[in-house]
Amino acid sequence: MRLTVFGATGGVGREIVRQALASGHEVTAVVRDPARLTASGERLIVQRADLSDPEVLRGAVAGRDAVLSGLGARSPSHAGVASRLTRSVLAAMEAERVRRLLVVSAAPVGPAPDGEGVLDKALLAVVSAVLKDVYADLRVMESELAASGTDWTSVRPPRLTDKPATGRYRTVVGGNPPRGRSLARADVAHAMLAMVDDPSTVKQGVGVAN
Repeated sequence: MRLTVFGATGGVGREIVRQALASGHEVTAVVRDPARLTASGERLIVQRADLSDPEVLRGAVAGRDAVLSGLGARSPSHAGVASRLTRSVLAAMEAERVRRLLVVSAAPVGPAPDGEGVLDKALLAVVSAVLKDVYADLRVMESELAASGTDWTSVRPPRLTDKPATGRYRTVVGGNPPRGRSLARADVAHAMLAMVDDPSTVKQGVGVAN
């Protein structure tokens, strides 16, 4: 497949690029600073671009089979990045009539799982309070996905770690796995790539957790 990856220098984005290349896909990595991209390979195209300009992004998405985005706030002070930049990606995709889009969101944006324990509810309440602006931004992003003409999937992991990929995780379409407290960024990337051609995930939020 021909894939475009936004946020390719972030934790999840780097893994998407690496794993996609290892699987034989052709990857266009859209970055602001190519020096931060560590991946390389014959099937990798690196495109430097202003992510806030949809016209600039049209060439990066034209003719692609799918677009995957790891765009998001690196800290609470950067809240607003996910919705603002995803808006540009959506505009570019719709102009080029590219339909498949997968993005990274977060578990608290989705519904609470049935049977969640007291400890997990307490942890979620604390995290949601600390990162309320980040989650508000992701909710705006998801509302714009829902209003778009794309075949979108919002992947909602819990706390992210830098552990190696395992390929073993739980997914719930339209919900969140119970007692899902963390997931490796590498496994988020693995899940996103696996969902690219999974019709059951189209126009859905999908919870993923260990």
